[in-house]
Amino acid sequence: MPSAAKRLGKNIIGYSDDTVPVVSVNDYVKSKARNPKREVINYLTSLFPIIGWITRYNLGWLTGDLIAGLTVGMVLVPQGMSYAQIATLPPEYGLYSSFVGVTIYCFFATSKDVSIGPVAVMSLTTSQIIASIDAKFPDRWDGPQIATTVAFVCGFIVLGIGLLRIGWIVEFIPAPAVSGYMTGSAINIVAGQVPGLMGITGFNTRAATYEVIINSLKGLPRTTLDAAWGLTGLFALYAIRIVCTQLSKRYPSRSRLFFFISVARNAFVVIVSTIAAWLYCRHRKSKSGSYPIKILETVPRGFQHVGAPVIDPELVSALGSQIPVATIILVLEHIAIARSFGRVNGYKINPNQELIAIGVTNTVGSVFNAYPATGSFSRSALKSKSGVRTPLAGIITAVVVIVALYGLTPAFYYIPNASLSAVIIHAVADLVASPSQVYSYWSVSPLEFFIWLAAVLVTVFSTIEDGIYTSISASFALLLVRIAHPRGSFLGKVTLHGDTSESKESREVFVPLTRDGVTNSHVKVDPPSPGVIVYRFEESYLYPNCSLINSAIVDHVKENMRRGIDLSTIKLSDRPWNDAGPLRLGAEAAQAANQEKPLLHAIVLDFSGVSHIDTTAVQALIDTRNEVQKWADHPVEFHFATILSPWIRRALIAGGFGVGTPTSEIPSEIAPVVPYRGGRREKWQDDADSTRSEDLEAHDTSHPPAIVAGSSECAPLVPVETPFFHFDLPTAVRAAESGVGRTLSRPETPLK
Repeated sequence: MPSAAKRLGKNIIGYSDDTVPVVSVNDYVKSKARNPKREVINYLTSLFPIIGWITRYNLGWLTGDLIAGLTVGMVLVPQGMSYAQIATLPPEYGLYSSFVGVTIYCFFATSKDVSIGPVAVMSLTTSQIIASIDAKFPDRWDGPQIATTVAFVCGFIVLGIGLLRIGWIVEFIPAPAVSGYMTGSAINIVAGQVPGLMGITGFNTRAATYEVIINSLKGLPRTTLDAAWGLTGLFALYAIRIVCTQLSKRYPSRSRLFFFISVARNAFVVIVSTIAAWLYCRHRKSKSGSYPIKILETVPRGFQHVGAPVIDPELVSALGSQIPVATIILVLEHIAIARSFGRVNGYKINPNQELIAIGVTNTVGSVFNAYPATGSFSRSALKSKSGVRTPLAGIITAVVVIVALYGLTPAFYYIPNASLSAVIIHAVADLVASPSQVYSYWSVSPLEFFIWLAAVLVTVFSTIEDGIYTSISASFALLLVRIAHPRGSFLGKVTLHGDTSESKESREVFVPLTRDGVTNSHVKVDPPSPGVIVYRFEESYLYPNCSLINSAIVDHVKENMRRGIDLSTIKLSDRPWNDAGPLRLGAEAAQAANQEKPLLHAIVLDFSGVSHIDTTAVQALIDTRNEVQKWADHPVEFHFATILSPWIRRALIAGGFGVGTPTSEIPSEIAPVVPYRGGRREKWQDDADSTRSEDLEAHDTSHPPAIVAGSSECAPLVPVETPFFHFDLPTAVRAAESGVGRTLSRPETPLK
């Protein structure tokens, strides 16, 4: 049987696809593009998920959607006007965003629960963007135009991300980072609404949170009559929710009734406080036109600003530094909410499609002069609990908003601003992470807990923008550290004995030699046979971490395996400058200690945790092979177990691994940065090539590949062209140890 090296010959380096026994680029491309026309049709139809379910719509679904749509609409109208206040915009702009969000999302949604519209965090960010532009360009552009331009630009960016199907980039931001900036933002918003709740004025409520809190405490003596409406409304909101929750537990049969009573608390508080404000203020208008308390006053009826958006290129340029944070908030908050409700209710969302929905909503919203909108946690939760069945519930909610815009605007005149502040505080306070949630971050990953804490602190003591960038940067840094410092372990064997009457067989498993809590400390872990090293990768083998893995293996070999050359017998002038060798005074003792170590013959690499490998990593593996062979002063077998991807096998074959390629045919660099016309070779390499080829051929014949029984014949589980690739770790170790046995039967003399 000819050796694998002879079969593949010199085509290992610079091979064509046809010589690779595992995967071909041509076949891979063909398998992914079998029917381009069908792929295009599927792509276009996937842009409108409503096509997949609207034809099956029925009256049973309509009932749930009608209830959920009306319920969300009752909450959305006061919240929309309240959040417009946060954004420092007139209240009607909140209603515009509310209408467009719930209407457009119906056609593009992959989540039945999410409700798109104005949200607190995005509203606060919009207010900060408006303030920043006003500070740089006083009286150049008004707030609504700035807000609409932000919605237009961010919408197109998010739409592009969704259409290009690159929504996976949001996966790089973990849940603790999102929770951290949302918690900090919620604290920021609550602190900024307390002055409005109490009627305190005289300082900037858009400053850093800690400054707002300090100034609010200093301003308590200046509390006005607005506090009577604000504090009373806030107390009523919490009282109604707590009472209804307790009654639901006490009377489970009537829990749904109490749920809807609790849902109506926002509308109830706004209506009652408006009536009270009308009774108090209607005869107390001063000569200057002001009232004893701050009220909403005139809200324009209907859509007053529908038309092509006015997008000033100079304004877009001025917004350049603000657009990234606004886009990140639009994406993160919505995707986090959609996934959360998908998990709770047992369905899967499409992140790319959700980004398309957000993008279309904001670009179309700019026609209505709406400001940026995204998914709302509180309204989505309400929609889910109301029994929503399909995204069509958004149309019902849109009808409620339309009725409010065209029929109820006169009634909005006397809504107290303090009551709207109470609604905001009540809604936003739920975004603050609970102690149990924070403790779970600490329990699962203490480092991620510190990312969460950093995001909160930076948001509170600086801005939301800084908080988001801090959490994202810290998450990226942690990811890079984990990739660049992978975990790996040298393995030993543990023999497991069957303890049941059905099975008395024993088997070997491989666990880390240094257990560190991985296995029971009372379990004895036996090292592999002398001359064999088993190493398990626990991360993908890529350019950020390959040098560290190379150092770990080489250092282990130099510490635990015999050096093939006795440097004490070599003159100092002939020694490499960077290898001091043993000290002269202890040369004999060092050589004696070296002789007691086993001679390295094989290294087994467990690739069960490796899903990717790149060119730099293959080069590092070649460097590892060269260094350990130079240390041992003879060829060393490299065995690979549990390779998951054919592309990994392809890469290893390109580097001369797996097929038994003679060392003389493998260059020292697979992809040299600086090409050398020649290279230095070790003397043992020239003398060992023929011997090495014979050893590999003997390996092939003495260890036939594992086979799998088929219907009519047996087939090898691993291709015969790659005898050093094994389907599992025990097989790889046995092959390596058998090779050691044959080698040990020969005299252990240096190959010189």
